[in-house]
Amino acid sequence: MKSYDVAIIGSGPGGYVAAIRCAQLGMKTAIIEKYATLGGTCLNVGCIPSKALLDSSHHYEDAVKHFEAHGIEIPGEIKINLEKMIGRKQAVVDQTTGGIDFLMTKNKIDVYHGLGAFKDSTHITISGDSNEEIEATYSIIATGSKPTSLPFATVDKERIITSTEALKLKEIPKHLIIIGGGVIGLELGQVYKRLGSEVSVIEYMDRILPTMDAGLSKELNKVFRKQKFNINVSHKVTNVERKGAEVTVKAENKKGELVEFKGDYCLVSVGRSPFTAGLNAESAGVKLTESGQVEVNKHLQTSASNIFAIGDVVKGPMLAHKAEEEGVFVAETISGQKPHIDYNLIPGVVYTWPEVASVGKTEEQLKEQGIAYKSGQFPMRALGRSRASMDLDGFVKILADQSTDEVLGIHMIGARCADLIAEAVVAMEFRASAEDISRMSHAHPTFAEAIKEAALAATENRALHI
Repeated sequence: MKSYDVAIIGSGPGGYVAAIRCAQLGMKTAIIEKYATLGGTCLNVGCIPSKALLDSSHHYEDAVKHFEAHGIEIPGEIKINLEKMIGRKQAVVDQTTGGIDFLMTKNKIDVYHGLGAFKDSTHITISGDSNEEIEATYSIIATGSKPTSLPFATVDKERIITSTEALKLKEIPKHLIIIGGGVIGLELGQVYKRLGSEVSVIEYMDRILPTMDAGLSKELNKVFRKQKFNINVSHKVTNVERKGAEVTVKAENKKGELVEFKGDYCLVSVGRSPFTAGLNAESAGVKLTESGQVEVNKHLQTSASNIFAIGDVVKGPMLAHKAEEEGVFVAETISGQKPHIDYNLIPGVVYTWPEVASVGKTEEQLKEQGIAYKSGQFPMRALGRSRASMDLDGFVKILADQSTDEVLGIHMIGARCADLIAEAVVAMEFRASAEDISRMSHAHPTFAEAIKEAALAATENRALHI
């Protein structure tokens, strides 16, 4: 039986980053993955493939709707080859997962393929092609999450689907019904809307992106309606039924009336649930909650002191970069360091177009906590760069403490916001004031100027270009 300093169950962003950092710190490390490829949900059926499709569909939409305005004329019909598009997405995935294989070899990490289950707190059985058992002084649970199911919607993976199937459809839906107006539903909805599908979004809460700042939800809702999305908020889905090639979704609207949606595909995207099935956590003395989440303390340590848990199986936002931070945090904790994560400063991003990004407190949270704040906002359409690229939708909003001017939250929607949010994270990590940001030189013409202008607006309501 092989012995290791650390064994990690799960090779998603949390697991593989934890493995690399453990190896860097001189620990003999093993990683266990039940699927044939490394990288978990994010690389195989999540962040990476969805961004590849979003990019391809964006190019198509540009060609159909915007090229002419740029003076680019394409004679003849512009066609979609969905098979080729899905093929390119898969090539991106294969390249990325292959990169993880390389990193494991480079860092001398032993990779086991099979289902990892605890025999006790220091022994893990691996059942796969060959059944093995390994010993580990420390273990890290990084088993991730799976799409949440609805009791009245049986996912058949053909017409009633999850995000996994939505990434490899053989045809473009005529009418895609999406249950859930969160990140996953909106991103995939936009992919197929661009490709020509009618898209209906059904959301239980009173707005899309219900966890983000309400201003962002409102703006994205406006943009989506302009793009001819059929958005239905405050709707409670009660039944999903398939007959042949038709799916019928029944829901109650806010007046309590029963409404019906008929389409050829229905995407169930109502969030994700921690995945701990088959882990046999009890045998290791690891406590789980009713929902299957692993209970951890502030050091991400489970009820078994030598076992840690990270990523989607523990509390907090289910984000790849949050899992990565936790992977490094646990590796450094095991090696005797004292690392730190500020969960308030983990950014959230939605990769629709316009992109939506957020870090820190929302206005709703500040009101709830009774914190006196001031707000500065600047519209993207007032920027030269936005006009040059015809990306006029959106704004940047900066929330700062009323008395100290410290930035408490930055929320943005617009072109390239997924990248712009990094500036906001840096500023808040260093506890910058709105005035600090307003005094930094921002290159012109860039989208980032909107951050400086919003900071000026939050300082003394003195934005320059509006």
